[in-house]
Amino acid sequence: MTTNSIVPVFDVGGVLLDWDPRHLYRRLFDDEAAMEAFLATVCTPDWNRAQDAGRSFDDGVALLVARFPAQAALIKAFHHRWTEMVPRALDDTVTLLGDLRAAGRPLYAITNFSAEKFDQERRRWPFFAWFDGIVVSGEVKLMKPDPPIYHHLLELYGLAAADCVFIDDTPANVDGARAVGMRAVHFDGAERLREDLTAMGAL
Repeated sequence: MTTNSIVPVFDVGGVLLDWDPRHLYRRLFDDEAAMEAFLATVCTPDWNRAQDAGRSFDDGVALLVARFPAQAALIKAFHHRWTEMVPRALDDTVTLLGDLRAAGRPLYAITNFSAEKFDQERRRWPFFAWFDGIVVSGEVKLMKPDPPIYHHLLELYGLAAADCVFIDDTPANVDGARAVGMRAVHFDGAERLREDLTAMGAL
């Protein structure tokens, strides 16, 4: 028996999509340590996060190429070969998403994602059409785990925080959702998530 007030709110990368720059850069580096050094010092998480916050990839790439001209081809690959960093959906979670939809759950998402890249991924993966609403950081210029992005979802779609169950693979983002009054689950695989949502009455 389901509880009508439960509203699942999903993260995307690491929960529904297998996004990892290493999927691409293992093809471009023969040496794992050199690849990790590049991702730690050139195309860093903070640099990518600026695209998630609204900077265009053209501007982000230009900034890095100016700083690291010898790495220009590798930097540009992050932009132009993006889809190779997202080789697959996480099918078990997508199946769970479909089961929630079949159970009559409204489905929402909050994702830290470049607006231009999310538009690209939305076209690649049909399950995005199942969502009743998606808040993309690069579109709204707000980022998890800061409270305003969660409030934006609630206000935009008329949701009550206490009804929402937020699902994310990053603990800080889970804490951010809890701070605004949502229930939240740290994603540790689809099987565990299914158990958690079933225990809450979502399935």
